[in-house]
Amino acid sequence: MGLPTGIRTLDDALGGLQPGRFYLVAAAPGAGSSLIATAAARTSALDQHQPVLYAASGLTRADIAARIVAAHLPVDYRRLRAGRLTPTEQDDTAALHHHLAQAPLYIDDGTDLTTDAIAESVPDLPGLALVVVDRLQTTEDPRLPLSGLTQITDAAQALAHLARTHELPVLAAVDTDDPRLIAALSLDITITLTRDADQIHATVAERDLGPQATLTLHADLAHARITDPATPYASPTTPAPPPTASLHTPAQPPQAHLQAPTSPPQEPTPTEPVPTGHTAAPRRPSPRRTAAPPPPEGGYANRDYSYFTGMITRAVDEALHDHDGDIAAATEALVKKAVPNAMALFEATRVGGNYEHTVYPETLELLRKKTKDGADEIWEGRHNWTNTHLMDALQNGTHPPITVNALDTNASFLSAFKTHLPIGALIHDPHGGFDPKRSGIYRLPTRPTWQHPHLPDPIGNRREDGPVLLDDATIRLLIRCARLGLCEAPHITERWTSGASEGLLEKFRRVLTEARKKAIEADDTMTVEYIKAMYSKFTSTIGESSVNRDIRRPDWMHIIRSQAFANLWYKSHRAHSNGLTVVRVRGTDELHVAGDWRTVFTEGRLTTQMKQKDQYPLPRKSAR
Repeated sequence: MGLPTGIRTLDDALGGLQPGRFYLVAAAPGAGSSLIATAAARTSALDQHQPVLYAASGLTRADIAARIVAAHLPVDYRRLRAGRLTPTEQDDTAALHHHLAQAPLYIDDGTDLTTDAIAESVPDLPGLALVVVDRLQTTEDPRLPLSGLTQITDAAQALAHLARTHELPVLAAVDTDDPRLIAALSLDITITLTRDADQIHATVAERDLGPQATLTLHADLAHARITDPATPYASPTTPAPPPTASLHTPAQPPQAHLQAPTSPPQEPTPTEPVPTGHTAAPRRPSPRRTAAPPPPEGGYANRDYSYFTGMITRAVDEALHDHDGDIAAATEALVKKAVPNAMALFEATRVGGNYEHTVYPETLELLRKKTKDGADEIWEGRHNWTNTHLMDALQNGTHPPITVNALDTNASFLSAFKTHLPIGALIHDPHGGFDPKRSGIYRLPTRPTWQHPHLPDPIGNRREDGPVLLDDATIRLLIRCARLGLCEAPHITERWTSGASEGLLEKFRRVLTEARKKAIEADDTMTVEYIKAMYSKFTSTIGESSVNRDIRRPDWMHIIRSQAFANLWYKSHRAHSNGLTVVRVRGTDELHVAGDWRTVFTEGRLTTQMKQKDQYPLPRKSAR
């Protein structure tokens, strides 16, 4: 049995949602295709605790949350959206919002959502069990890439390919029941819905085999859901389904799951969530489109960032011109301008963003340097680790000699821009705890213990007694390690946080990544060095630095750097889990392993790849 949709009659006909298969739910507007998608997502994420990627095209995070809450409690959908719930309903809704925030439901409601963007997110979500796309729209809307007949035909084929290549069930809703369009798509399984008052008739068809079952479901629109009928009915060609499944009750809260949305999260309330510590700005517009345009060629996830990459190209051309083609002199000049140019590019990518971040919040005492050249009180998970158990075994001869490959990650700080950053000023909460929709600094009463000699300690080699202050990236890494059964979950007694977003630097990261890739392909070392200076100096100067007076966010600096350390830890764990021996881990980018590393990592210079810097034997031969 595959993943349940939450509708037992439908699950019996489908055998659940099977890995590697693409399911298209086709229905005219108002007939329930989107509610099937929501049911599958909430059942997997809330009831089964399975990670789900929910790609919402034309819907917002608030729309999805309201539908899930209305269906899951259940509570009247209209009164929920209007904010007219009873006190008891408000309490139930608030509790479910809390559970929903902890559930492994990753929502992308970006207006520039494409199938390439969806596919790009899949590898970033460990253990992903289901992809839901809600919805493909037949009427073209220039603001929605997943709209228009040409686009949804291409999208359906791309999603079917995604299901096969990643061995995942993918379920998409489309707002038409036109049999000609459905037949032309020629997909694995199609569920066509037609609505008759409070009844929904569903026909399940399989490619090459035709209709397999006809079902009758109940349209409970007051609670924004589709349920099993009171008296189940199936066509004579299929076995009768079992009695009606009982309505879902709110799931018990699972362990906290980290959310990775590409658009900023919102705080749970009985009505539409509102982020804390910032003001909302208008949503960013999608690029202008003409009728039925072809998908853009190239670019990061097929998104057109040419305007922003052009800012980098023009700076390089001007530097070459100013220095009469002298590459060394032009590179030196560009590196000197890296901070102001990086800030200008960052601000350009934030135009039209979802939120206005605070650039100069009051600096908390714990984030202040104690001396001019000293440090503040925050720990970062900096690695300087050697597998001492292995070294001892090599020295005493109980382990055979090995060949070690010294690997280097590429642009580690650039990749670390994909992290949860606090949007506004940090607010103190003396009660502690962890909320995945917030980010900041956390106090733990003592350093967490680590008892795995063949993996580095996730918070580095620093050893001090007493309480420790960790930033958001390190805390999320510890929570991940706890889920993997490697350590206890962090006990947070105090926190300083704000509403968080993983999207604040995302466009900036993608622009720099695309420009870097093009420069590498063109063997343009000057542009590569310039981009490296931009992202590395951006990271190092956004704290307390006189070099960058456009922003003062030491909390961001710590979180980005710790995310780079965390990303390296994830790579070491991936190497260990795939049979490699982890020998050394250093800084943000140095991973030494024994074994065939190319079966685990892709070799190259791109941000998703690894390169080999050295190879050496252990134990080393003594000099005579």
